[in-house]
Amino acid sequence: MTRHLNEAILKVYNGEKADYTPAWFMRQAGRSQKEYRELKEKYSLFDITHQPELCAYVTRLPVEHYGVDAAILYKDIMSPLPALGVNVEIKKGVGPVIDNPITNFQDVEQLGSINPQQDIPYVLDTIRLLTAEQLNVPLIGFSGAPFTLASYMIEGGPSKNYSKTKALMYSQPDVWFALMDKLANMTITYVQAQIDAGARAIQIFDSWVGAVNVWDYRYYIKPVMQRIFSELQSESVPLILFGVGARHLLLEWNDLPVDVIGLDWRTSITEARQMGVTKVLQGNLDPTVLLADWQTIEAKTKAILDESWQQGGHVFNLGHGVTPDIKPETLKKLTELIHTYSKR
Repeated sequence: MTRHLNEAILKVYNGEKADYTPAWFMRQAGRSQKEYRELKEKYSLFDITHQPELCAYVTRLPVEHYGVDAAILYKDIMSPLPALGVNVEIKKGVGPVIDNPITNFQDVEQLGSINPQQDIPYVLDTIRLLTAEQLNVPLIGFSGAPFTLASYMIEGGPSKNYSKTKALMYSQPDVWFALMDKLANMTITYVQAQIDAGARAIQIFDSWVGAVNVWDYRYYIKPVMQRIFSELQSESVPLILFGVGARHLLLEWNDLPVDVIGLDWRTSITEARQMGVTKVLQGNLDPTVLLADWQTIEAKTKAILDESWQQGGHVFNLGHGVTPDIKPETLKKLTELIHTYSKR
């Protein structure tokens, strides 16, 4: 029996029209799901991602439970960094912690390169499992962007103001650009391997680049993003770029060879279009809205969908990731609302 693949999301990503607004949610895999929480009592994130059958199960859960139009691979943006010689530990309640932060040129020179087949075979095996027989929707692969990865590698963990990162960028530009090049090479190789294994779209998370002003973005970051997306264009899959608090960078992103721009909740679809953003848009319900009463959720979701129909070219998502306190039944009801209301 031939499996029917729902390609509505790929149509919209490629600038075509679908019969309804497709949807998926960042961090939809895991977080608030009961089955995932039970697994996390036995296994760490590292354990789950290193077991393809288990990782495929976690990736598949939200598709089955919520009825979303895409799966996103369950892993962390830190997943490829150990291959470069970066010691990463995901600490509960803290996030990624790195005990050998980058401080000088020698640190950058000591970084290795990634060989996906040797270094992350479990990631590729998970993708193959999912795309071979387990999913009826496209699988989205992803990578962190150089700035966001560098911020962890320089700060040694999460940061509120990225002071060490920006200080290195300003005071040691040779070190900065060498690090950007290393991370760009890693990103391109890593993403290409995910596509070869079966990923049908790629999202690049530059989660924290909103901390940089537009002039510094143009000089220190945009050239490396241009190179990454230019090289990945030949793979012929939709390329998505997302960051938080990056309204001031949207026109810079619009210049890049990306297909889709992810909006957080601070910028509406209409505002983005009025600014001059022409790419397909993805977003952008504030995740905290999903902790409100259903009447509020419904009103705010419909408002985004009304904009979506007026402005065109839109995939529904949250403005950032699902938080652990959002109920799974709310996400299921939300997906149903998006699908039924947008079929107008």
